[in-house]
Amino acid sequence: MANLIRNRQIVAQPSPPELTLDPAGDLAAVAERLAGLRVVAVTFPKFGDGRGYSIGRLLREHHGYKGELRAVGEVARDHLQLLAQCSFDAFELRAGEDVEDALAAFDDLSDAYQASAAQPQPLFRRRDAP
Repeated sequence: MANLIRNRQIVAQPSPPELTLDPAGDLAAVAERLAGLRVVAVTFPKFGDGRGYSIGRLLREHHGYKGELRAVGEVARDHLQLLAQCSFDAFELRAGEDVEDALAAFDDLSDAYQASAAQPQPLFRRRDAP
């Protein structure tokens, strides 16, 4: 298994996913099974395939999934901050990725301007708040 990061920490012995979703799959067909699952993986088949980001947000926001949401496949350091903003909390890095360098990606930006699943208020709203 490739290196796994969960909640910004390296995981030596990760649990296998109980369900793996392909970005072309039918999310509605598995929605009823989600409540009992601890680990759901979403596959990113190519570096530039962004459909999994939408699946992550739908799982959390529309279907209320509360367990571990793991990005697998072509997951690289460059994806980690945006994946975290889209509700992913675990990342199985592709072969050859340096896990220590990948952890540093979470500190590349101090804050995100836009609203996200992780931070529903955009930065300008948070700055204007009393």
